[in-house]
Amino acid sequence: MEAQGYQQYKQQSVSTMTPGELLIVLYDELVKRAARADIALGQTDYPLFEASVDRCLDILHYLDNTLDNQYPISRELHRLYDFFCYDFSRVKAGRNQAELKQLLTMVGDLRDTFRAAEKDSPER
Repeated sequence: MEAQGYQQYKQQSVSTMTPGELLIVLYDELVKRAARADIALGQTDYPLFEASVDRCLDILHYLDNTLDNQYPISRELHRLYDFFCYDFSRVKAGRNQAELKQLLTMVGDLRDTFRAAEKDSPER
């Protein structure tokens, strides 16, 4: 019964978020999964590492698929998401922790940029 209440709360909180807030939640999850992949790789927990990288790729594909191509920035974001997907795939194949740390920094910076834009947004 308690789990059902939590699910209802979660559903309601998501349905009341602005598009910008939902975007931040996705970026937070992307950063969290990239950090988890970094920790797992450091501990040689390869199944968790690969699952975390796969989740990063899922999030990036979702973000790319939801771009509104009527805006010029969408083309630039598409190229950026494509780059991230390529690099996460390379990191997964080569288990390269130094490159993963660079990706983690970049996706964190992008998340922070969107968070600042959301804060300044008139929709709030």
